[in-house]
Amino acid sequence: MHIEENPDKEIAATVREGLKRRGGFCPCRREDIPENKCMCKEFRDQIADPDFEGFCHCMLYYKYKD
Repeated sequence: MHIEENPDKEIAATVREGLKRRGGFCPCRREDIPENKCMCKEFRDQIADPDFEGFCHCMLYYKYKD
């Protein structure tokens, strides 16, 4: 498994700014619950799936299949 930050620096910077404003909670989610803290539960579950390759919901991280 290999995870990288989005190579589009503008998108990554925008998402990181949103994370700062929201105290580490995904700026794409409405609820400030533990499951939405970056790296969110949805992406952690996707990371655990050996067949998943793609971006997390907010597009900050990308998981490559090995």
